[in-house]
Amino acid sequence: MPDPLVPAESTRPKLLVSLATYDEAENLEALVHEIRKFQPDCDILVIDDASPDGTGQIADRLQRKLAGIHVIHREGKLGLGTAVVAGMQYAIDHGFDYFLNLDADFSHPPRFIPALVAGMADHDVMIGSRYVPGGGVEGEFNIKRKFMSTGINWYARLLLGLRTKDNSGSFRCYRVSKLARIDLDRIRSRGYSFMEEILYWCRKVGCTLGETPILFENRRSGYSKINRSEAIKALQIILQLGISRVLGRA
Repeated sequence: MPDPLVPAESTRPKLLVSLATYDEAENLEALVHEIRKFQPDCDILVIDDASPDGTGQIADRLQRKLAGIHVIHREGKLGLGTAVVAGMQYAIDHGFDYFLNLDADFSHPPRFIPALVAGMADHDVMIGSRYVPGGGVEGEFNIKRKFMSTGINWYARLLLGLRTKDNSGSFRCYRVSKLARIDLDRIRSRGYSFMEEILYWCRKVGCTLGETPILFENRRSGYSKINRSEAIKALQIILQLGISRVLGRA
């Protein structure tokens, strides 16, 4: 007889885990297996921007070998923000309940996924946060990176009216029915300011936001894709959104 305390398979929320990849050949396969270790029933979507190191081919091989693996190949390096939007649209179009995004370099340990999913019982967006009690950064995190991270979070809270502590990290889970209420075509960000902008739009459609502590780790392999011009562009977009908010032009 089924245990009444265990949800039936048909009533469990359908979860899509999204990985935006560019030159993550050394990380992808191990990360997929690590995600399934902690969230065995999830689907995984790999969005690859024509990685020259063969990441896309590895994704195709995993799709042939494992159930519930989906792959989107894009024509070039189009930016993290557009990749996450593509993942959100995929989740909307294919009837998923939750959409969870994390970086594809192991800086977001999959062991924290169950806590993010559990928080969705009371929130529409759950943020894996470095800046709430119990959260933090492991390994090397130099003064420059720390200043940039804390600075952009202060900047986003001030201009966008956000109350959450970690607005720049991408380790998050979203309720898909709420994402479907956002006009994703209006999102301006193509790069890393997407993380702040999407929270702004989530609040506009009435999302409740929560945070759960995570430990951010150094990437295992590969290289960071953030550059100075993208950081400057992020500041400009957040400023534009802040001005629109003040003027009531949402």
